[in-house]
Amino acid sequence: MRRSNYNYQPLPQHPGGPSTSHDALEEENERVADELKEKIGALKSLTIDIGNEVRYQDKMLRGIDDDMDRTGGFLSTTMSRVIRLGRGGGVHKHMCYMFLFVMFVFFLLYIVLKLR
Repeated sequence: MRRSNYNYQPLPQHPGGPSTSHDALEEENERVADELKEKIGALKSLTIDIGNEVRYQDKMLRGIDDDMDRTGGFLSTTMSRVIRLGRGGGVHKHMCYMFLFVMFVFFLLYIVLKLR
């Protein structure tokens, strides 16, 4: 963790004696304690924000996971239908229809581009 640029400088001895120095040190300690409280408050706020963001992202990931599960179900159903269609005897008939449809679409495109 990176520390702030706080340079500790001992207070000079005052001619009043050790009690004056003690009071100055006590005030310095209070000031540093207040700064520490502010920094702890900022860290607490930041931690709460991070926790809220983590909960939001977790909720979004669960939604994506549910969507992927549903999509996987649809895909497996579709693949089973395709496999069943492939095992049937009418595969050649379906391929012929597909070929004729593709030829028809290409013919229409040719006519549209020719007349343009």
